[in-house]
Amino acid sequence: MFGMSPVSRARKKNPQPAAHSVNGLFKDVLRDFSGLAAEPGPFDVELLASEVLGQWWDLAIEGDAEGGEQLGLELIAFAQRKITPGAAALLAALKVVAETEEERTAAADALGVVLGRGIPEPEWAASVGQVTVGECWRTGDVYGDESSLLCVFSRGDATLGLLALLDFTERGRVRDLVVIDAPIEVLTEMRAQAAEDAELVVLDKIEPADAHRLLVDGIAETDGMEEPEVGADYARFHAIALTWCRALPEPSASLEVEEWAPARREAAVDEFVAASGLEEREIARLLVDHGCETEPANPLRVGPEKLARFLEALLGGEYELEDEDALAPVVLAWAAWAGAREGLSEVAVAALVADVTEYLEEYLAEEPDEDEPNDYLDGTESPEEVLAVVERRRFAVPSLNTVIGDEELTDLDPGDPEQRRLLVIGEHPEYHESLADDSFDGEPRLHLALKTTLVDQLWDDSPEEVWPAALRLAERGLSRDEVLGELVAVLEGQLEETGEDRLDYDLDGYREALEQV
Repeated sequence: MFGMSPVSRARKKNPQPAAHSVNGLFKDVLRDFSGLAAEPGPFDVELLASEVLGQWWDLAIEGDAEGGEQLGLELIAFAQRKITPGAAALLAALKVVAETEEERTAAADALGVVLGRGIPEPEWAASVGQVTVGECWRTGDVYGDESSLLCVFSRGDATLGLLALLDFTERGRVRDLVVIDAPIEVLTEMRAQAAEDAELVVLDKIEPADAHRLLVDGIAETDGMEEPEVGADYARFHAIALTWCRALPEPSASLEVEEWAPARREAAVDEFVAASGLEEREIARLLVDHGCETEPANPLRVGPEKLARFLEALLGGEYELEDEDALAPVVLAWAAWAGAREGLSEVAVAALVADVTEYLEEYLAEEPDEDEPNDYLDGTESPEEVLAVVERRRFAVPSLNTVIGDEELTDLDPGDPEQRRLLVIGEHPEYHESLADDSFDGEPRLHLALKTTLVDQLWDDSPEEVWPAALRLAERGLSRDEVLGELVAVLEGQLEETGEDRLDYDLDGYREALEQV
């Protein structure tokens, strides 16, 4: 929901020359630092150093480099052998901006060597990393799936912002980093977005120490992944983000997250089953396990992206299901239950259910025989009604495909009465030849008309006694065809002739008869 919208105002990237060898790369880096003005802008040194270190992430070079840290140490050793202002400038920057303590110590030692040869220390050296911490703000979706964290830093009259995209569906990792020139304008945008969509967007001012924890832990989570998906600027601003984090107050010690034991996971499933009335436990347990894996601090938190990741895991084969048919009802029920459990507003829960319904459509599209939950909804249902509506309408119209005569009809709209009638006709191939004949009348025509009427009643839930009667018959072990046959007989028993040469039925008598089923 929340991307890095202020990227358009991100610091512009300096073009870097292509490097074909380690030495060639290192010479280019020294040339860049030699080109710094005697009095560069307050943040120019840190930004250039961060961009240089960011190149290690995807660099294709000749030779056998052992990762970014090894390249950093080699660059420091290379600069130490030079007697140039560029070498002193580079080392003065890296002793603060380098990403590991080993690199920073090596850069400080190398700088001492270079200065000992008579090269003057840059006038700006003491100010590198010395920033004043401003306000920290976080905006995101009300569910807690993602948030954008804005931290403001200043030096002298210059102010920059660090914007981080946090993904809490993957242990709060940082997906992108951007340094922006106009943090106040970005904050204004955040406030406007929160004001315009207060039910789904939250904006909070947070303590700098909390921002420190979110940034450091989130970056560490991403850096620990084998092949993390990150934004285009993540590597470029990685080093400067860690540098400025050291200016933020140290967070208090984090509470150790206790892994949920099997008994606690089963208790969560029990709570869901009791609240939803669904007996399907397999998928509920998988949802709990997924939450424990991706968000151990809050496994039952729910959001559209978190549930989308769960469905992606199913498609990817991370989990196996015994009952695919139960997936949509259980996931929709889980969304409504967990959303209410988190105290989300009715609007937020409704939006969550709508998003999850779309995700289920995409998931079920992989299974061509499955009909989409959204085909059975018209958007007016409340979150609490969705599951019951889908169940009732799926009973009335179990498939959206049919064959009438030699014609195959697919993806019909069950909400259209005429297309719904075609689906009813398709269930009776014994009538297909005679339907086109003007002589199609009598008992077959009446039976088809009554069944179509009954399916319409189930679809519209009117009269409301029809569906409970169907459920009672199904509980006795009757198949769907047998249930519909019994209900058609009840409806036929209430038919009465009208003066307009057509049949109608006694509604009150029909309702009473249904209650007796």
